[in-house]
Amino acid sequence: MPKPVIITCAVTGGIHTPTMSPYLPITPAEIEDAAVGASEAGAAIIHLHARNPDDGRPDYRPETFMQFLPGIRDRCNAVVNVSTGGGLGMSIEQRLAAALRASPEMASLNMGSLNFGIFPMAEKYDTWKHEWERPFLEMTRDFIFPNTFKTIEYALKELGEKHGTRFEFECYDLGHLYNLAYFVDRKMIEPPFFIQLIFGILGGAGADIDNLLHLHRMACRLFGDDHEWSVLAAGRHQMPFAIRASEMGGNLRVGLEDSLWIGKGELAVSNAQQVRKIRASIEASGLEVATPDQARARLALKGADQVDF
Repeated sequence: MPKPVIITCAVTGGIHTPTMSPYLPITPAEIEDAAVGASEAGAAIIHLHARNPDDGRPDYRPETFMQFLPGIRDRCNAVVNVSTGGGLGMSIEQRLAAALRASPEMASLNMGSLNFGIFPMAEKYDTWKHEWERPFLEMTRDFIFPNTFKTIEYALKELGEKHGTRFEFECYDLGHLYNLAYFVDRKMIEPPFFIQLIFGILGGAGADIDNLLHLHRMACRLFGDDHEWSVLAAGRHQMPFAIRASEMGGNLRVGLEDSLWIGKGELAVSNAQQVRKIRASIEASGLEVATPDQARARLALKGADQVDF
């Protein structure tokens, strides 16, 4: 029988800016409510960034995360996944600060450096809510998101080995799978591996189904039955790729971090709306949606009682 589909929801991220949608969660209370709503709609894992509550810019400070992490834990059973991607331009120490403080069950980990181009979004708006938004987008014309072997090893040791946190390995291109295999070969990462295949970011693999098929095939060749795989695609590609992943026996990620939309020209009013839409598609095809505890068992997580928030 096919395994239940693990839905991850990334509720706010560090890419979209407040001007782009009035529904993007910004304050700790908004992020907490968005996470709980997504969990109630069917997400087993909640992928979390923080925002400065005053102007919405990405915020790495552990004290900001601690304003919503305990509330999420108390109000739902979802697996809490703290991003180590942070915001573009942050140091690795800043990006890991919240996860090292919180010791979550899961954290994301980017598996390679890449050009990360979000500057085309700046061309779509003439006025901005905050002065930081346009320069933040424009600076990615000349920006490399650094995830070197040294920084990956640092995260694996400081967060993985010392805290028992397991990772959502974010792979934007074929080489990132081979980077992951390098650390697996060195016994620094033990199965089961949770691999997030990412499409549609300018600088990474394009949102082309052939790319999905190829990267999935290579992941199977490299990691065999020792891995769980999931798919996210940016913008309008979010739902088609999520549906295709579930049809192929994989898992998926939705959320306002990856797309602000629920349909053509229609902004999503919440993360829960996106989760409900993909859940309906999954269940209509005869598949089941995984519970948080099913996800914990399949990903060998330490449990919600072993976190520090």
